[in-house]
Amino acid sequence: MTRPASYPLLRPEHRDSLERGDVKISALMRAHAFTAAANTVVIEAGTDHQYVYRLRDGWASRTRLLSDGREQCILIFLPGELFALKSMFVCMHSDSVRTLSRAVLERLTYRDLHAAYSRDADIANRCTWQVMEEERRLHSWVVGLGQGSAEERLALLLVDFHGRLAVSGHIAADTLRFEMPLTQVQLADQLGITAIHVNRVLKTFRDRGVVTVRDGYVTIGNFEELTRTARHLLDPYERTTPEYVGYPAPARVENA
Repeated sequence: MTRPASYPLLRPEHRDSLERGDVKISALMRAHAFTAAANTVVIEAGTDHQYVYRLRDGWASRTRLLSDGREQCILIFLPGELFALKSMFVCMHSDSVRTLSRAVLERLTYRDLHAAYSRDADIANRCTWQVMEEERRLHSWVVGLGQGSAEERLALLLVDFHGRLAVSGHIAADTLRFEMPLTQVQLADQLGITAIHVNRVLKTFRDRGVVTVRDGYVTIGNFEELTRTARHLLDPYERTTPEYVGYPAPARVENA
C-alpha cells in the first residue's frame, strides 16, 4: 500500500496511532473505490459535497476559478493522501478538486467517517494530521508565492513532488525521473506566473542541465543545483530530509 508522505515533524509518541488510523481509514474506504479519467471534477466549488477521499493512484488538484476566468491551483494531491476532510464539518466547498491524470480514488460519506472519527482516536488523529500537513505545505507555498522568484518557485515545486513521492514509496529515493502530469498551463496556475514565463524558466533549467520537463515526465539532471535554487524557500523539514534535498556525498578518504 502506498503510504502518505511520512508524517513530517510528528511527535514520535503519536506515530503508532497515526499508522493505525491510516489502516482503519483504508479499510473503511476500500470497498468504495472508483476510477476517474484525467480532468474529472471530483468536487465542484460552491456545492455541499458528501464525501471524503483517499487518492489511491494518480494526481489531483484543488483549484479556485475566479469570476474573470483566471484560475489558481492551491494544492496538489499525490497518491496515498486524504483530501476533502472538510466535508465532515462544512456544508459547502469553496474550491473545486479535479484529477490531473487518470486516478483511482476511494471515498466514504462524511457521516460515516465522522462517526468513526468520533469513536476512534486513531482515526481522529490521522484526519487531524492530514489537515496539519496541508497547512504546512500551504504555508511553504504562500512564502514561495510572496518571496520566491519564478525559478525558485518552480524548483520548490519539483523538489516537493520528488520528496513526497519518494517518502511515500511511490518512487525510489534516488531516482532522478518521475511522472508529473501537469501541463505548462497548470504549472502556471500553480506558480502564479504565465504559461509563457513557465516555458522560459523550463528552457533555462533545461539549458543549464538542471531539469527537463517533457511528455509528462520530470528528469532531474543536477539534483544539487535544483535544491540549491529552492533552498531559501524550503521549510526545516524539507531542508533536512534526503528525499527532498538528496543524500550527502560520501566523505573522501585520502590515500595514506
